[in-house]
Formats: sequence, C-alpha cells, structure tokens
Amino acid sequence: MRQLPIRLDSRPATLIEQALTLHQDYADHIALVMIDSNGETSITYGQLFDRAANYAQALRDSGIRPGDLVVLILQHGESVIYGFWGALLMGAVPSIFPFLTDKLDPARYFDSARQLIAHSGVKALITTSDLEADLRACLVGVDVEILNADRLSVGEVRRGDSASRPYKADPDSTAFLQHSSGSTGLQKGVMLSHRAVLNQVASTSAAIQLAPDDVVVSWLPLYHDMGLIAGFILPILQGIKLVLMSPFQWVRDPKMLLWAIHRHHGTLCWLPNFAYNFLATRVREADLTGLDLSSWRAAINCSEPVYAESHSAFLNRYAPYRFRDSALTTCYAMAENTFAVTQGGIDSPLKLDVVDRRTLMDDRRALPADDDAPTLTFVSNGRPIANCEVIITDENLQPMPERHIGEIALRSDSMLIGYHLRPDASAETLINGWYFTGDMGYLADGELYITGRKKDLIIVGGKNIYPQDIENLLNDIPGLHPGRATAFGVLNDALGTEDVAIVAEVEADMLGNDENRGRISREIRARVAQNTDVTARYVHLVPPKWLIKTSSGKIARRANKDKFLEEISR
Repeated sequence: MRQLPIRLDSRPATLIEQALTLHQDYADHIALVMIDSNGETSITYGQLFDRAANYAQALRDSGIRPGDLVVLILQHGESVIYGFWGALLMGAVPSIFPFLTDKLDPARYFDSARQLIAHSGVKALITTSDLEADLRACLVGVDVEILNADRLSVGEVRRGDSASRPYKADPDSTAFLQHSSGSTGLQKGVMLSHRAVLNQVASTSAAIQLAPDDVVVSWLPLYHDMGLIAGFILPILQGIKLVLMSPFQWVRDPKMLLWAIHRHHGTLCWLPNFAYNFLATRVREADLTGLDLSSWRAAINCSEPVYAESHSAFLNRYAPYRFRDSALTTCYAMAENTFAVTQGGIDSPLKLDVVDRRTLMDDRRALPADDDAPTLTFVSNGRPIANCEVIITDENLQPMPERHIGEIALRSDSMLIGYHLRPDASAETLINGWYFTGDMGYLADGELYITGRKKDLIIVGGKNIYPQDIENLLNDIPGLHPGRATAFGVLNDALGTEDVAIVAEVEADMLGNDENRGRISREIRARVAQNTDVTARYVHLVPPKWLIKTSSGKIARRANKDKFLEEISR
C-alpha cells in the first residue's frame, strides 16, 4: 500500500508544492466527487488544478499579485474549489466568505461584507451573477476588483501555459485566511502559514490513523475551519477520495449524507453535535431501506459541545444499519490551530466523565460523583494531537492541576501567525507562545473535557452555570424548535449577581395560544430548577427566525442578549 504524502516524518514545503505533485503524479485519479441536485460529478486531480490555473490567470490578468487578499463569495460547488486553489497557485491569499442565504438578513450581510473587504484590504472578490449587482452596489467607493465566476472559463489549460506554473511561496508566509464566526459575518482573519497547515494535516492524519483507502464524506461549509480543513484541504492534499455536497441541500435532505457514505464506502465524516440529533430525527424509516453504514469507521463530533445523549440517539437510530458504536469519536478544534487540537475515540472507546454537579458549580472542580449526588456527564474530547500541548490556566494564566476548571491554552506547530491587521487581538490571545482559547474545561487522565465559553459563563450567587447545559435540557420540549434556544446571564443590580434568562423559539401557533405558551414556560422553568439548582427569572418565547446566528450557524448568545434587553426595555 502506498504511503500518505504528508506524514509526521515527511511533508512538502508548501501547499502549492503538494498541489503540483498531485497534478503531475495523480492527474487521472479522482480527487473529489461533487453531489448536487443534478447528480454526481467526478473531478480528477488534473481537472482540479488545470481549472484552478484558469482562475489563477484571471486573477493575474486583473492585476492581482502574490500576497494580495482574495475573497470568495460563492455557493458550495465547483467554482469555490477552483477559485480557492487558483488564488493559492498564483501566490494570492484566499478567504472564503459565507454565501447569502434566506436565514441571513441581507442588509446586515452586505454591510458586513463591505466592512470586511474595505478594512481588510481585499484586492479581488470572486462571486456569481446572483450576487454581483448587489455586491457592486454595496462596494461603491471601495477599491476592489470584482470577478464573476460564471464568466470564467473552466476548460482545460495548456500544460505550457504560464497559468499552470505555480508560485514559489515561502513556507512561513500566509497561505490563506480563516475567519472566526460572528453574528454580523466574518470577524478576525486567522492567518495560517503553509508550514502550519501542513503540520496540522500531518498530525491530524496520524491522530485519526488516516489510510490511503479512506474516503471522506462532507456536507460542511467551506468557510468554517472544520469544513475547510477536515472536509476539503486534508483529503485533497493527502490524495484520498473526497465526496462533497452542499450544506444547504443536506439540511433539506439529510439522508443524502447517509446514502453517499453507503455508495462511496465512506469511512470518515466530521459532524457538529446538532447533526447527530438532526439525523436521528429528520430521516424517515422508509428512506433507509437497504442502507449500509458498516464502512463508516469514524463519525467525528467536533465544533460544538459534545453530548452523550446525542451520541446515544444517533447510535440507537442507525445501529440497525450497521453503524458501530466504536465509530463515535470526538475532536476539539479551532481555526487558530488550523483545525484539530485533540482527538478521541480512535484507539479506544470514548470516555464519559460523571462528575459532582454541586462541586463543579461551587468550586469549579470536576470531581467524580458519589452514587447519590446530583451529576453532570461530560464526553472526552481526547488527547492532544502530535506536536500540540494543552494546559488549563487560572485567572492569572498559570497552569492548574487536573480536574480544576479553567481556561484552555495551547501551543503547537500548527498555530496561527496572528490575526490579519489586528495586532490588538493577537496580543490579547497570543502570550509567550501560548494561545489562550477563551474556552473553559479541565484535564483528567490526560484527556480534555470542555465545559463552556469563558465569556458565556453565567454566575448566579457564586454558582457557575454553563449556558449550553441549560440549552441542552430544552431540546425535546413539545412546541420548541430543537436547538433554537439560548441562555445567558442578566445582571441583577439589586442582588449584585446575575439572573438566568432564556430565549426560545416556538411554533407560531403555540405562541398565539396563552395556554400553550404558559405550559412551555412552566416546563422550561421546571427543567432548569430540577437540573441546575438555579431558577430562570426570564423566559422569553419568540417566533421562528427571531434568534440571531453566527456565520457558522451557531446561536450568537451576546447578540441575542442585546436583542432581548432591547425588546424588554420598550
């Protein structure tokens, strides 16, 4: 069996160098299969990089130079793939921006796009006919070249053409930008070097025991680090088969992921936690006849807090279709480390840590619970990947012992260079070679457990409450939209502490009925009181699409808190 090209002991100098090798040595091999409403399209490595070279030439012809920032506002499809690699091949710095959907407010979206492009010094923007006119209107006065991907040729290029000659990049130069998600679009641009990305690919490949015959299947958006790295760059660079589908199509038809794994013998798929519940409840039994998931060796839960209940629901639903419990795995990841920080469940079954709830809330320690004590269960995110260190720190940024809850800090060879044009943000989080994540958690027996976000922590009378724990309690209340509730703290000036506030979306017919509205509110309050030792002072029921989401699809707690406070103050 052939070896993977990118390993801990061997790797190319740059992404461009590896692309050239794949173009020459694997030209006729299938790089990826695109699934859309018209069926499946196979793309070879030769076609991928030849067509990417056309985009590279179009950028050159527009005056774009190596080092210039190129933003891609493109639907999930072939154009964004060729545009991304085309910018890389000619030495530009690509960054993928979320596409406008019906869930995003157009005015907020275009304002965010203008801010990003103007403030980041973007030199070129590649988009489609659907958005070109609106983008030109919102970018009046901004010095940026706008290219329409619909009018770019994707035919073959001549091998001797200058477009097929790649740029010679410095391994420590910025290869591309990833952006942190935000409620108003993209926020801080994470600068990642060629060397850091290749180091990450090598370490993640080792952690998941990647093999040349693996097949990655993904619906994840390419503007998010999980989709961009795990579901795109890693399989492309490693020369393994990739099966891609649109996240918008997957949401409308979630069974397409399962059948893609069945048809292509998929072995690896990264999923956010909500997807386990979504797949367990939104696929009809009649649509699963003949399904075989036995090839799926690792369903990797990543990017959201991991819940054992979600794993159990998924396993119960798909075990009859030969999905194995050993395939339930986890990962802790972030754009600032290119992608993965830890990986769990590959070598041995995932660990569940049952801890004393009161000690966790009162003393910020995760101690094993006695038999009769109220408990919380955390799922391990595994151990750090190769060449990555993880510590837990206190308020003074000093390391803490195991089972003490504090801020997670990391140091690795795949970390960001810094934030693009944001030295202030870089200085706040990069201290003495360590990146301070803003996430809270603890270590136990060398494995990492995530408890929440530092900025989202609710402190009620000295008790530490993690909002996602409250939100997870509410998912199965009849009338509530699963995953469409948010919890946060509201300062109580009189008591000098915080009150718990919950905003939850309900069905429109429920909202208009006093009896149903009262029943839902009482059930929310009862579940919070029974499971957290605190009470919810505010329960605010709202109609569908009220809640603000980030560009990566997560509930934006801070933005929703501001919206809630504004609404109740009227």
